[in-house]
Amino acid sequence: MPSTRAAKDACDLLDADHRNVKKMFKEFEELTQSRARSAAQKKLDLAERICVEVTVHAQIEEEIFYPALREAIKDTDLLDEAEVEHQSAKDLIAQIQGATEPDDKWEAKVKVLGEYIDHHVKEEKNEIFPKARSARKLDLVAMREELEARKEELMADMGMAA
Repeated sequence: MPSTRAAKDACDLLDADHRNVKKMFKEFEELTQSRARSAAQKKLDLAERICVEVTVHAQIEEEIFYPALREAIKDTDLLDEAEVEHQSAKDLIAQIQGATEPDDKWEAKVKVLGEYIDHHVKEEKNEIFPKARSARKLDLVAMREELEARKEELMADMGMAA
């Protein structure tokens, strides 16, 4: 069923990030099955890209999306839970990025990060985004522009293209 909303909003931007990262986790999983020598370096590079994307995504949600949503809706329990999930993801990201030489548990950490993100994405898509879209005080189209600008800035700071 086509969307009746004309302009893309903040939730659309965040959801596009979700789909992009999910695709990277799938690619990582495929690389773990590969016996090719090049797969090891590709896994390292891809894990780094995943960590950067998730870090930037979490930061723009925490700086812009969640605070605006906190002011616009009454029930903020979901946002508290989302922020705790972000912290768990950040802890795993630190372990993944901190590994100078991937150990036996490195791939497992990337896989678990993917599972955390998958759970988080489902909650945002099914519960948080609908609340955001029904909140009258939120201009999600304008927020999308703010999120995009901040994302580009953060990606540039990390030496990556948005």
